[in-house]
Amino acid sequence: MPNRIDKLMHRRCLRHWQQAARQAVRADLLTLRRKRDDARALEHELRRFFNVAEGRLRLPLRGTNAIERPIGTDWAWRPEIWRGPLAPPGIAAVGNGSSYGNEAKIFHDCPRSEIILRQIRNDDCEDVLAPFGLRLEAFAFEGSFLSLALDLPPESLEGLEKDHVFRATIDRMTERDIEIFVRLNITCGPNTEQLVCEIPPGAGEGVAEFDLAYSRINEKRVEKFWLDVIFENPEFNRIHLRDLTVVRRVRAAV
Repeated sequence: MPNRIDKLMHRRCLRHWQQAARQAVRADLLTLRRKRDDARALEHELRRFFNVAEGRLRLPLRGTNAIERPIGTDWAWRPEIWRGPLAPPGIAAVGNGSSYGNEAKIFHDCPRSEIILRQIRNDDCEDVLAPFGLRLEAFAFEGSFLSLALDLPPESLEGLEKDHVFRATIDRMTERDIEIFVRLNITCGPNTEQLVCEIPPGAGEGVAEFDLAYSRINEKRVEKFWLDVIFENPEFNRIHLRDLTVVRRVRAAV
């Protein structure tokens, strides 16, 4: 019943303004001014509706968690920064060790923190599956390192074997080319194993793969994984990470 009433009211409102448009040519000025003010008020609300509707209906949609999975993938993950909205959406003057959401932290050794971190909607990125992206801006950067640390969930440990390969895919855009290193950290008892891979400068997707067969870990004793995304010389640059995913697959037998 409410839907039928809404449709009836919509048709009546539409007919009203169709008639007003036809009569505008010969209406007296007082009536015309009053109708114009009513139309402006209606136009304001319609524009507000269109802005919200267009933002929500553009791809990628909120809640989308589709991830490209290579053959043999048995686990896939997209961090919460790229999945859904965070509160607050941004941080200015980011301090060393600042948390962003439940899974990420920013580390740096810059004495003056001129770093801005902000989550943004990927409204204009029709080729990206993630509904949100992360924008990182660094101005006068006097430190030696800047990194984004991401804790992998406990599910990444289930059924872990030395034959597994972890693959991190980062879709990025930058104002100027920058080198990005990805480091997989593995806590195994009292020791931490580190595997490092470089993503060459440029825009678009970059891939870092970590083959556990080349590590010295005991897969039965692994306690935690975390990922460091390290930015080399980030000063006066805007870095837009449009998407970031991590998948685990079984290495093909030789």
